[in-house]
Amino acid sequence: MTETAVQRQRAPEQRQETTPPRGAGIPAGLLRTARPRQWVKNVLVVAAPAAAGELFSTHALGRLALVFVLFTACAAAVYLVNDARDAEADRAHPVKRHRPVAAGQVPVPLAYAVGGALGVLAPTLAAWLCPPPVAALLTAYLAMQVAYCVSLKHVLVVDLAVVTTGFLMRAMIGGLALGIPLSRWFLITTGFGALFMVAAKRYSEAVQLAEKAGATRALLTEYTTGYLRFVWQLAAGVAVLGYCLWAMEEGGVPHTSVLPWRQLSMVAFVLAVLRYAVFADRGTAGEPEDVVLRDRPLALIGVAWAAMYGLAVANW
Repeated sequence: MTETAVQRQRAPEQRQETTPPRGAGIPAGLLRTARPRQWVKNVLVVAAPAAAGELFSTHALGRLALVFVLFTACAAAVYLVNDARDAEADRAHPVKRHRPVAAGQVPVPLAYAVGGALGVLAPTLAAWLCPPPVAALLTAYLAMQVAYCVSLKHVLVVDLAVVTTGFLMRAMIGGLALGIPLSRWFLITTGFGALFMVAAKRYSEAVQLAEKAGATRALLTEYTTGYLRFVWQLAAGVAVLGYCLWAMEEGGVPHTSVLPWRQLSMVAFVLAVLRYAVFADRGTAGEPEDVVLRDRPLALIGVAWAAMYGLAVANW
């Protein structure tokens, strides 16, 4: 069979792969582009209030629910703009070509329009319904993420810092919304914990995809796996040290508590970092949410940590 005949036989199959599935309309495509699976990251908005023991009140829960929605809208705006901007490049990618914008399910101008509308609406509502620092942080997040989409994702080290800062902003905004002072140890632990997961993800991508043409981030070719391993190991060490100092400094042993729960929570925290490091070392930590949600031992350790820290906050 001639090469031309083979190409003719493959052509229908290729067209089918890049054509959006029938019945998948524009609203469904917009929702997919907004990455619902990534919304779990925005649960970090409760981190500061939970650490301060100011989570369970009607006012706090209502305000945090609003902040969660606003931050999710901002993140969705960034995803829409990013996919619209990268549509041409994504069409040449073996996986990203199935994204709704790249596949033609969502028109590029519409993705820009919806992303822009969300990017304007979320900070505006925050300025109206939340304290001023919340609107300022959301605006800064949007500006930083747009800059990342345009150029910063191509700059060594800066790309790691930007993604890490996005996680840190999620953890900060709940405290800002409720007027809770943010502990320096909380910021150090959260920041370096985020850097640990971001660097582990980049390391996993480099290990798994570096030799697959068109399947990697362009910047991964400029990183070495040794460097990325150094970053996630350094970040893990600082995060553990920061948490231990935080627990020891603010924990104390209240006379009404049965056990020193805050100090004991250090054990669960260290075990969680060590467990996650197993996947980072294997190069299988490419999707942090999958690691956290699908690994049962890690989930159990997380529940144990949350229970002990909750008991410490409740002074039981």
